[in-house]
Amino acid sequence: MKRVMLFLCQGLEELEAAAFTDVFGWTTTYGLEPVELVTVGLRPKVRCAWNFTIEPQYLLDEIDPDSFDALAIPGGMSRSGFYEDAYDERLLQLIRRFHHSDRWVASVCVGALPMAKAGVLEGRRATTYQFSDKRRTQLKQMGAQLCDQPLVEDSRLITSQNPASAVAVALRLAEVLTSRANLERICEGMGFPVPEPL
Repeated sequence: MKRVMLFLCQGLEELEAAAFTDVFGWTTTYGLEPVELVTVGLRPKVRCAWNFTIEPQYLLDEIDPDSFDALAIPGGMSRSGFYEDAYDERLLQLIRRFHHSDRWVASVCVGALPMAKAGVLEGRRATTYQFSDKRRTQLKQMGAQLCDQPLVEDSRLITSQNPASAVAVALRLAEVLTSRANLERICEGMGFPVPEPL
């Protein structure tokens, strides 16, 4: 069974994380091929952007990163402390570890920025929150080729523009880890239209 690590940073947007928990949850109940999702963080309790508090299943130092097939990073809000964890060297090293071993790294919205800070988007096509010139400029300054598209995929790296793209990112990750048929089955069960092939 494939495994996805969902990394929960302080200040994350709840909706962006929930897209992954729901899509991969559906793989285990309705899909043709289950994918295990495991939540991981740097702290035992994570305060989210809109006042939820959640508890990762594991702290980063309690798990073996090499037992996972993909890493997913929801975005978050700076005013809620997102970059405290997003720019932590432990997460940056984790991103590099996944990328250098040719495993998938997927992000939503400003979740692209720790990917860029880790250096894995250097010279790669990528996107981030489309209504923030500051974040778009930061992405470019860290070496990415900024693309104005809702979802951008380049060399097993997935980035996207906003919370509305979270489900599309999660569905794409499910597809590349399993199959097109599994994606279609999940979309059927959840009531989402099947995305066009990339």
